[in-house]
Amino acid sequence: MKEDKIVDLNPKPEKITVSQLEKVQKAVSDINRAQMEVGRVETQKHMMMHEVVKLQEVLKEIQDELEKDYGTVNINIEDGVIKYPEDEQADKKD
Repeated sequence: MKEDKIVDLNPKPEKITVSQLEKVQKAVSDINRAQMEVGRVETQKHMMMHEVVKLQEVLKEIQDELEKDYGTVNINIEDGVIKYPEDEQADKKD
């Protein structure tokens, strides 16, 4: 007995169209480019955060020096006026 072969009259395509392939490739390329940019920005952010920590350490050293010299670090950064705690000002007025 011979088996009959079934012939598919609507064969499935083996590839997408060139236009569709180009769209997919562009989308993937755009995603990759955006992810690379995010990585670059995150690296820049990381480096800046380290710089902020260093600057905060410098400020802390200055504050320690001011507190040693003036007894307070409560200073107006626009004009340099020292604001002493209320109890010290009362002692100075007496």
